[in-house]
Amino acid sequence: MILRFKKMIVYGIKSCDTVKKSTEWLKGHNFEFEFHDYKSKGISKEKLREWTSQVSWEVLVNKKGTTWKKLDESVKSNIVDEVSAIELMREHTSLIKRPVIEVNGRIVAVGFKEKEYAEKLA
Repeated sequence: MILRFKKMIVYGIKSCDTVKKSTEWLKGHNFEFEFHDYKSKGISKEKLREWTSQVSWEVLVNKKGTTWKKLDESVKSNIVDEVSAIELMREHTSLIKRPVIEVNGRIVAVGFKEKEYAEKLA
C-alpha cells in the first residue's frame, strides 16, 4: 500500500487508450500525479536505464503493439539486450509499454491492470 508517496509520475502517450484507462482509474481513486507524454516530451536514455535497472527491458518493449509489428524483421532481431532495446525505445517511443507509473522514482506498475493498481496503490 502506497498512501504516503511524495510524487507520482505517469509516463505514456496521451492518445493511448490504456493510458486513458489508467489515468481515469487514478483520478477516480483521488490520486494526484504528473503526466509525462513521451511522444511529445521524449524520454531520456538515462530514464530508460533507470527503468531497466528496476524491470527488465523485455517488460518495457511492447511487442504486441503496432509499432513493433511494423518494424523490419532485421531491426527486431537486433534487439537482444538492454543497450539495443534502449536505443530502439528512444528512437520509437511508441514501443514503450504504457503507462509506466513511478512513485518516488520507483516503478510500481507497467501497463494497466485494475487489480494490480488496487493492490499496489489503493
